[in-house]
Amino acid sequence: MNSVDIQSVGILGAGTMGHGIAQVAAMAGCDVVLADVALERAEHGCAQLGRTLETGVSKGKISAEAAASARGRVRAAEGLAALSGCDLVIEAVPEDMALKQRIFRELSALVRPGAVLASNTSSLSVTEIASAASGPGRVVGLHFFNPVHLMKLLEVVRAYQTDEETLAAVRAFGKRLGKELVEVRDSPGFASSRLGIALGMEAIRMVEEGVATPADIDRAMELGYGHPMGPLKLTDLVGLDVRLAIAEHLHRELGNPAFRPPQLLKQMVRAGRLGKKAGRGFYTYTGD
Repeated sequence: MNSVDIQSVGILGAGTMGHGIAQVAAMAGCDVVLADVALERAEHGCAQLGRTLETGVSKGKISAEAAASARGRVRAAEGLAALSGCDLVIEAVPEDMALKQRIFRELSALVRPGAVLASNTSSLSVTEIASAASGPGRVVGLHFFNPVHLMKLLEVVRAYQTDEETLAAVRAFGKRLGKELVEVRDSPGFASSRLGIALGMEAIRMVEEGVATPADIDRAMELGYGHPMGPLKLTDLVGLDVRLAIAEHLHRELGNPAFRPPQLLKQMVRAGRLGKKAGRGFYTYTGD
């Protein structure tokens, strides 16, 4: 498949990452189908996308005309069948291997032979996901970062099966979105999650040991190392439950004690202190 053929993009999963990816694809001029298991969920994702665009207009980051044009290129849909005509389908569902394999098995039977299938997984094996698809050479990892419209990085993950035509197609697509690309071989945690989780777990251990407050730990990384967001703020943004699941996965896969989740993280998840989405994690949120 030639990279210039990616004109229509399907997103499966209308949550935070899904509607964020839909937004940047639409802003790049692609026709986008945002699908979920229920139409109401897809419509909710479209509404969230619209609000983000409106915020961009109010802050002078995007013109009202450009925002309206982007919103008009996105439609909500229910189920996998709605994605059958897309040139590229990006899966953005929960980090569950069995679920992802089932989706790729079904998607690969629905889309045309030249379509590219991508997973937004942040830590699971793209090679294992691809093994469930017919034509696994067209499967690749496209790991976007939250918030998608602001974060410049796009991590392209090459599965064992991924062919060169697929890589060429997604490289061109990523550049069209205005992203900076890094390419990695499929390995537990890739590059970004592996490094980010190691830093995050150590930051939580420091809180657990009383080394410093969350605010001072974050400030040390922001001011001393130039990180745009400290590791504990980032953990709150991503979700403590999500980071716990990734850490447990990496610890199982790699056996490195750096990824062993601290007891504090487990306790906070059990207590429902999941971060920004729950109103409280390492910080308290009043809503915005």
